[in-house]
Amino acid sequence: MERESMEYDVVIVGAGPSGLSAAIRLKQLAAEHNQEVGVCVLEKGSEVGAHILSGAVIEPRALNELIPDWKERGAPLNTPATEDRFLLLTRETSYKLPTPPQMNNHGNYIISLGNLCRWLATQAEELGVEIYPGFAAAEVLYNDDGVVVGVATGDMGVDREGKPTDQFTPGMELRARYTVFAEGCRGSLTKLLFERFKLREGVDPQTYGIGLKELWEVDPARHQPGKIVHTVGWPLDASTYGGSFLYHLENNQVAVGFVIGLGYENPHLSPFDEFQRFKTHPDIRPTFE
Repeated sequence: MERESMEYDVVIVGAGPSGLSAAIRLKQLAAEHNQEVGVCVLEKGSEVGAHILSGAVIEPRALNELIPDWKERGAPLNTPATEDRFLLLTRETSYKLPTPPQMNNHGNYIISLGNLCRWLATQAEELGVEIYPGFAAAEVLYNDDGVVVGVATGDMGVDREGKPTDQFTPGMELRARYTVFAEGCRGSLTKLLFERFKLREGVDPQTYGIGLKELWEVDPARHQPGKIVHTVGWPLDASTYGGSFLYHLENNQVAVGFVIGLGYENPHLSPFDEFQRFKTHPDIRPTFE
């Protein structure tokens, strides 16, 4: 069964902040030059933002350049950063450290990155970008010369062994002059491109970590909108790379997260359990009581 095909000027894989920003900018440039450019964005999540999990502090400089009137357009940047704390934790106490310059959040905002992506999607669609959530790009398409010419979505209606059922529908090809891969960290198609075109040869290895995050609604008396806390140290030992964050958003919400580098040496270490231990620290626990 042949796959149907659609043609665009640009196909973007991933409706995260980078993919959506690229789509918006392409449409803006096309309008400035009185040209028509067909732009399509594929998103594997059931809706835009569904796979955006990061609690985030955003520096608005790029957004100012992309959409200068974002405040008037209702961008969900509602909580300006008001306080930075950088702590070294021990088992029983903490020590306030100087805030590194790259972690100075003056002028930044604490946001839900998922909500920002949903807002960016509405801005992109107003410009004529076609966004298709719920469709994962499963295959990179190449021409006879080995040049990337688009992607194909996955087949539908297959059993657990990958064999077609009576509900089988082949995936669709989306072909384009340019294909942008904005899948995020370790995207499945991006990994294939790394190997095929040897894109990681001669460069420093990437560093990976596992992050866990919870979103709490806390007692209003303990909520401090705009407060940002980062920690290092306990419960991790000196040989394990990692740390935490607490971001006080609007509506009495606090995003708390714990990140551990995947190079940890102790095979019995459980990142989840270390996260739970972290929340019992005397300087952290009161936020959640």
